[in-house]
Amino acid sequence: MALAPKQLAQAAITDVNVTIYTVPAATVTVVQTIDICNTTAASKLVYVHLVPSGGAAGTGNALLYMMTVAAYSTCTWQGPQTLDTVGDFISVKADAVGLTVTISGLELT
Repeated sequence: MALAPKQLAQAAITDVNVTIYTVPAATVTVVQTIDICNTTAASKLVYVHLVPSGGAAGTGNALLYMMTVAAYSTCTWQGPQTLDTVGDFISVKADAVGLTVTISGLELT
């Protein structure tokens, strides 16, 4: 087995749920850090979901739910959380555009 630290995802967050990372075949993923940067002059709400394969983002799999990110600031969440089934995924959305998310972790293959 090989352990590879990596940036799992980086994306601008929109106002609809978007999958930004999906666990590949024969892999266990450990989410270690989620950084959310607000590049606007207004506070924003962010939602991050760790969704089981075949599921949909909702309150039952929320990791961050309606978390406020202040204007021109960065919030950091530190794990770990494990995604261990092929097809598990990370979904994000915000109440408005202006946020960027960067997720780092480990993939065990």
